[in-house]
Amino acid sequence: MYYIGIDIGTSSVKVLAIDEAGKIVKTVSREYPISYPFPLWSEQNPNDWWEQSKLALKDILEYIDKDKVKSIGFSGQMHGLVILDSEDKVIRPAILWNDQRTESECRFLNNEIGKDKLLSWTANIALNGFTAPKVLWVKQNEPDNFKKIAKICLPKDYIAYKLSGEFATDYSDASGTLYLDVKNKKWSDDMMRILDIDENKLPKLYDSFSAIGTIKKDIATELGLPAEVKIVIGGGDQAVAAVGGGIVENHHCSISLGTSGAVFATSDEFVMEDEGKLHVFCDARGKYHVMGVTLSAAASLKWYVEDFLKASSYDEVLTEVEKSDINENIYYLPYLSGERTPHNDPDAKATFLGMTVRHERKDMTRALLEGVCYSLRDCYELMHEVGINPKEIIINGGGAKNDFWCQMLADVLHTKIKKLDINEGPALGAAILASVGDGKYSSVSNACQDIIKTTKEFTPDEVSSKIYSEKYKKYKSLYPMLKDFFSSL
Repeated sequence: MYYIGIDIGTSSVKVLAIDEAGKIVKTVSREYPISYPFPLWSEQNPNDWWEQSKLALKDILEYIDKDKVKSIGFSGQMHGLVILDSEDKVIRPAILWNDQRTESECRFLNNEIGKDKLLSWTANIALNGFTAPKVLWVKQNEPDNFKKIAKICLPKDYIAYKLSGEFATDYSDASGTLYLDVKNKKWSDDMMRILDIDENKLPKLYDSFSAIGTIKKDIATELGLPAEVKIVIGGGDQAVAAVGGGIVENHHCSISLGTSGAVFATSDEFVMEDEGKLHVFCDARGKYHVMGVTLSAAASLKWYVEDFLKASSYDEVLTEVEKSDINENIYYLPYLSGERTPHNDPDAKATFLGMTVRHERKDMTRALLEGVCYSLRDCYELMHEVGINPKEIIINGGGAKNDFWCQMLADVLHTKIKKLDINEGPALGAAILASVGDGKYSSVSNACQDIIKTTKEFTPDEVSSKIYSEKYKKYKSLYPMLKDFFSSL
C-alpha cells in the first residue's frame, strides 16, 4: 500500500509517497511562478498549482504500483485567497500569504471593529497575510469580482476540490482565515457578516485526518489510479509540518526554518495571548496550537546570497561564517517583507546596523543568521508567556540543513534542538495524514510514533547562550527606535 502527500508550497508543489511501513519511496517537486504586479503584492495562478500537481503525481506514479495507492493527503501554504465563480472558474489570481496590500483593511478590522472583538470571535487579530482582509480588499477594490464569488478556497483546498469534487477545508487551515471561531471550531457568524459573505460560499469543515471523499472518476482515469483512492483533506503547512516532525503531544514544539520561519507549539487546551501577537489555531491532531511567524527567515538568506552578494554558492558563504566572531555587534532585522510576530508591521524594513570599516562579509552573514534567530526568539518568548515551556525543539525546513545555523538557534533559544533523520516536513505530514484517513493508524500520534525518528541533537553552549542573551536585548531595542522611520519611507 502507498500513501501520497501533496504540499502546495509558495514556489513549488512537492509530492511524496510513503509505503505501508512509513518509508519514503519517492519525492517529486515541480515549480511554478509567483507574480509581483505591484509593490507589496504577491499572487499566483491556482491553475499553475493544479497543472504542476498533476504532472508531479504522474511523475511519482511511475515509481510505484498505482493499484496500491490508498489515499492522498494535503498540505498547503496558508491564508491565500482563491475565489471561484458559479462555474468553478478562478475569478482572479490567488492573493498569497506574504501579500501586504491589505493594510487599510487590517486597520479597519483591528481599530474600527476592534481587536477585542476579533480575539473573542476568532482568537486572532487581523494581519495582512490573513484571508479575511483579502476578502475585504476584493470587495472594496474589485466589486465586480466580489459579486461573482460562489466559492472561497484556500490553496490546498482548491487542489483537493479539483481531485475530489468536494468543497472542503480543515480546521487548521481555516484557522488562518480570520473568519473561523477557533475555540468552538465553526465559521464565525460575526465575521461573515462583516465580510458580507454567506456560509454557503465557504467549504465544509473537517479534521485534518478526515477523508472527504474519493478521487473523481475522470481524474482517476487520467492518472491511472483506482477509483476508490481516498482524498484526505490535510491541513495548513505549519500544522502538517508539525505532523511530519512528530510534534503531536501536548507542549511539543517545532521550528520551521523555511522561506518564512515559524515557531509552533501544541496545546491540548485552548490558550490565547492577550494582545493577539501569537496565532492561535486548531492543529492537525484535532486540538490546538499556537504559532509565531517570522516572514523572512531562509528568505533572508536567499536574498542575501543570491540577490545581494550574487555569490556562486551557499556553501562558500556559510562556510566562511564559521570563522566569524560571536562578539561582533552587527545586527540584522529580517523584515524584507514587513514582519508578523510580534510587531504586525507591514512597513518594517530589513536593516543592517553596527557595521564599521573593519567588518567583512562573514560578519554580515553571521549578523543575518543571528537576526533570524532573534526574530524566532521573539516568538518563542511569547510561548512562555502563555504557559508553554518546551524542553526541546524539532527543527525542519531548508535552513535546518546547515548545522552551524541549527547550533546558533539552540544557543539563542537556550533549548536543545533535534534534527529529523528525514527533512520532508509538510509533504511527509500530508502522507501520514493520508494513512490515518485511510485507517492504517488509529490516530495521528500513533502514526508519528511509528514513522518519525530524530537523528542529530544540538545542545546549547552556555557561554554562547549568555552572549546571545545580551545581544538579544540590544536587538529588541532596535525595532521600537526605528518603527517611525520605517513608516516614513
